[in-house]
Amino acid sequence: MGRTIMKKQNSKLGFTLLELMVAMALGLIVMAAMASLFKTGMDATMRVTQRAETQANMRAAIDIMAKDISLAGAGLPTGGIQLPAGTGSSASKYGCDAASCHLPTNTYPTGNYMYGILPGYNNGVEANATITAASSRINDSVTVIYADYNFPLWEFNLNFTSATSGAAVTVAANPSYNPAPPAITSAGGIQVGDLIMISGGGYVGVGEVTALTNASMAFANLDPLNINQDGAQSGNLKAIAAAVGTGTSVTAYRLFAVTYYLTVPAAGQTPRLMRQVNGLAPVPVADDIINLQFAFDVYNSTNGALDANQANPLGVSESPNNIQKVNMVVMAQSILNSGRNSQNMYLATSVSARNMTFRNRYQ
Repeated sequence: MGRTIMKKQNSKLGFTLLELMVAMALGLIVMAAMASLFKTGMDATMRVTQRAETQANMRAAIDIMAKDISLAGAGLPTGGIQLPAGTGSSASKYGCDAASCHLPTNTYPTGNYMYGILPGYNNGVEANATITAASSRINDSVTVIYADYNFPLWEFNLNFTSATSGAAVTVAANPSYNPAPPAITSAGGIQVGDLIMISGGGYVGVGEVTALTNASMAFANLDPLNINQDGAQSGNLKAIAAAVGTGTSVTAYRLFAVTYYLTVPAAGQTPRLMRQVNGLAPVPVADDIINLQFAFDVYNSTNGALDANQANPLGVSESPNNIQKVNMVVMAQSILNSGRNSQNMYLATSVSARNMTFRNRYQ
């Protein structure tokens, strides 16, 4: 009988080259999918972060502008204030400080008249710089003016030093107030560049502080805002001094003339929203703001109707004094403004100018 020889199976055989290549390919596919999923997650997180930061910038811009706009006209005489006029006068300015003026157009309208709101249609970018990132090429500014009730300037006796000039007043605390008011140079007090509204003798005028001590304020000519015009025929502090003389005290309040506009910084930085008060240096209030637009609901005194969403009231002969509501739109760009992470977003709101013209719509 023959013998049957059984071959022993070799259990130490490895993968073939083909099997190894297939396994590696499958592993790479899985790793690529995981990497893509991780990148997608990171991109989504970045977009959410960018969106949140952009929304925060816009809300900061909207909130601070809404606060100022809601106060527009507070404490001003009905209809506003006539600034220096007539022979010897020239246009007064807003949106300026001692260094420069920050708006392309910066003079008061309609014969040098100070209203509670000054619309700035297509006048909203410093030096007329171009902001290409915005979908709209129209950028507006807005200036709102109201009395400051935080510092009690009315608790002082102010007397002109001359009956023929409005260039200086003496300042002394009124003893009838107890406790006595803080010194005018104290923290939060008056600064050089502030606007002071003075009333007396049946007149109301505005001056820009050019120098001060605890006992005096000066309103010298050639101030940055060209408010102090002692040689003007009317509408200046000299007219009040002539009416009251040196022995009668006048009443004074600080005014805030607040201008909002956009500026484009150097070194490739994105535009930012600026806030400039009186004749003081402007400060940034929100970064990455690339578009700013305003429209105004204006009471038409001719036909008794409300002209809604007027982008340029002055351009259609509407009086800023009749503005009742301000509609604003802010557009912001994400900090990362290239590639898939770039985002532009809008935020809009409306603010009632409750201290401006009142219209009884129920009549």
